[in-house]
Amino acid sequence: MASRKNMAIAAAAPASGGRGFSPEAAFRERELTEIVMTSVGDAIITTDALGRVAFLNPVAETMTGWRHAQAAGRPISQVFRIVDGTTRETVPNPIPIAVTENHRVDVTSAAKLIGRHGRESDVEASAAPLHGRDGIVTGGVLVFRDVSDTRQMAEHMARLAQHDFLTGLPNRVLLLDRVEQAVAQARRSCKHVALLFVDLDRFKHVNDSLGHEAGDRLLKEIAHRLKACVRGSDTVCRQGGDEFVVLLPEAPGINEVAHIAEKLLEACRRRHTIDGQDVHVGASIGISLFPDDGIDVDALTRNADAAMYHAKAIGRNNFQFYTPDMNARARERLALENQLRRALQRNEFVLHYQPILQLATKVVVGCEALLRWQEPSRGLLRPAEFLPLMEDSALIVPISQWALREACRQGQEWQDAGLRAVPVSVNLSGAQFKRKDFLESVTNALALSGLDPRYLELELTESIVMGDAAATVTVLRSLKELGVRISIDDFGTGYSSLSHLRRFPIDTLKIDQSFMRDLDAGEDDAAAITSAIISMAKSLRQRVIAEGVESREQVEFLQIRGCDAMQGYYYKPPLSADEFGELLH
Repeated sequence: MASRKNMAIAAAAPASGGRGFSPEAAFRERELTEIVMTSVGDAIITTDALGRVAFLNPVAETMTGWRHAQAAGRPISQVFRIVDGTTRETVPNPIPIAVTENHRVDVTSAAKLIGRHGRESDVEASAAPLHGRDGIVTGGVLVFRDVSDTRQMAEHMARLAQHDFLTGLPNRVLLLDRVEQAVAQARRSCKHVALLFVDLDRFKHVNDSLGHEAGDRLLKEIAHRLKACVRGSDTVCRQGGDEFVVLLPEAPGINEVAHIAEKLLEACRRRHTIDGQDVHVGASIGISLFPDDGIDVDALTRNADAAMYHAKAIGRNNFQFYTPDMNARARERLALENQLRRALQRNEFVLHYQPILQLATKVVVGCEALLRWQEPSRGLLRPAEFLPLMEDSALIVPISQWALREACRQGQEWQDAGLRAVPVSVNLSGAQFKRKDFLESVTNALALSGLDPRYLELELTESIVMGDAAATVTVLRSLKELGVRISIDDFGTGYSSLSHLRRFPIDTLKIDQSFMRDLDAGEDDAAAITSAIISMAKSLRQRVIAEGVESREQVEFLQIRGCDAMQGYYYKPPLSADEFGELLH
């Protein structure tokens, strides 16, 4: 211990020699210096003027793997060996620089200390010269600390800031940076860059039917499949929601880009299995190319987005390259969404009511409320002209809530006018049904209108009912306790089974209109499925209604099979509230 202390004192303490400074006082000062260096939490190494190790405190011994007795007299570069954490190249040792140039030297790069036995740790270090009382440099001191945890946390936070939490893919922030780099490189090399916007089709259907946890699992699976379709140099990013972006720097020719887009489509539409359920989704892809469709990031992203919306507008499950007229259509879409928002504020929506006819007696036994938009400049618009956009926006819930309240109000108004009371059926959206305040909204609609709950029938699709089954059963039972009737709309197009339907308090099954069209086309499967649905409904003591009935042959087929009721243009199209009132009268 004495030799170790003497070596430390020689390098780390000021040289004695001034008048009035006794050897005993110098010893006490040097001993205090070593006590301080031994006690501090940072690692400390001192050297002589030639860069030979004189002292290591306990923290330095632990981090370097060298004991003091082993390190003493060795070159500092042998005991304190650091490399660049990225390139693995040796970083110049700061002690010789500090001693030679007589100033402080910091190691600020991502340096890693390589210990004697190969242990690595991220470090921050600072070296400074030591001076005697005469001002001459007598050695150097190196102070360093382990910052591995701090750097890992910083890297983790940086990754979180640049990557999607759910899928682990780069997010929009990192994507924009990579697009800028790709465009800059393409300018220099005169090559192309391709940007593909991928938007999943029918993803809301999955969320509504199976729940958000299942939707999250589907998104992670989609992310994995998309990455498998591209090169390692390409970037797959999640924009948010069900939107992904694929960046192809130094893109091949247009035919090759189209081939990649087709691979992405196929990857999305292949069957997915979530919680034992087969799930099918598609995708709509919009593609923009640098420099043809834009020379900066904003133009490329805007045009790829416009192409994607065009792909959706022409039928979904396809890809489209950008063309200049697409921006005009994108502006039209934005204008339409704003008009829809104003339409709700200005009470431009109306309900029409399609009569439901009992087949055995030909008596009107109810009606289905159907949404229409009385657009000031274009007249009465059917749902096909605005419903897809409404479903893709946040407007679906407030408009659906309005329709529920209005149908209840109108049903009571007919009764107040002395007309025969019949149930009014209202279609529910998945987003509306999943809201926590859904039951409250139904109760409020009935209370505001004064309508007896037995004259309200709520229609849900199979996909909504078969989502979170436990939660669905609870909500449907609460509705039944209110006295509200429940029907399954578009039955036969989903995946319900007899065993599933027995779990739910359902009053009515409505056969999807596609089966009626197929009956006229002579499709044997349609006849068999329709007959089976009617038989199944009878076994469950449920009423069955056929939708979309348009011919006498369809009516006769349904009568023979014992179908309870029908609706369709064969009897009446949807009518205004006044026209339906006249029909009841």
